[in-house]
Amino acid sequence: MKTAKLISIILLLTFVTSSYCQDLFFQRLADSTITLTYDQVEYDPDYFSIDYPNGDIPADKGVCTDVIIRAYRKVGIDLQKEVHKDILFDYKIIGHYLYNK
Repeated sequence: MKTAKLISIILLLTFVTSSYCQDLFFQRLADSTITLTYDQVEYDPDYFSIDYPNGDIPADKGVCTDVIIRAYRKVGIDLQKEVHKDILFDYKIIGHYLYNK
């Protein structure tokens, strides 16, 4: 009986901590997105060659996806790098989808 109570307490604490951390992350992400609304950005759908990792087009240019990428960078996540890692990790599936249409 004591073991079941201990496991229940541990699971509850894990859930509460996890929920709090997720809420904190999403709040930071929302805050970083709001700060980007103060920037003067001109819509520019042209293709830009960028560095890897942490590449970005000029700060005064972009499209909607650039706002998302920049917001994640403000909270320490480089989506370019994460997508690249995913492609390398499971290239058989992703590569087939991208290149064999």
